[in-house]
Amino acid sequence: MEESIRKQIENQIKNNKIFLYMKGTPEAPMCGFSAKAVEILKTRNVSFQSFNIFDNENIRQGVKEYSDWPTFPQLYVNGELIGGCDIMTELHENGELENILEKAK
Repeated sequence: MEESIRKQIENQIKNNKIFLYMKGTPEAPMCGFSAKAVEILKTRNVSFQSFNIFDNENIRQGVKEYSDWPTFPQLYVNGELIGGCDIMTELHENGELENILEKAK
């Protein structure tokens, strides 16, 4: 991965307490998994930033390499990868996601 791409990804993750790499935007998700991830975050009533991976192929591929996680969406909280939609759903259902997100406030 190019150093400039790595730095851009690191800046996005580190400069935003809650950051979601997703397909589409929160207003117009482009897959069901991204829509579910946004829905979960909205039900937790937290502010978050996002990046549409379709806007930049270099970022899309770079995030996969950076996280060693092949799919989207990808949720980061306080600079740490939490996971994709399946993990977010599980954490949301068992109440752990609330604790993780609370630390980002």
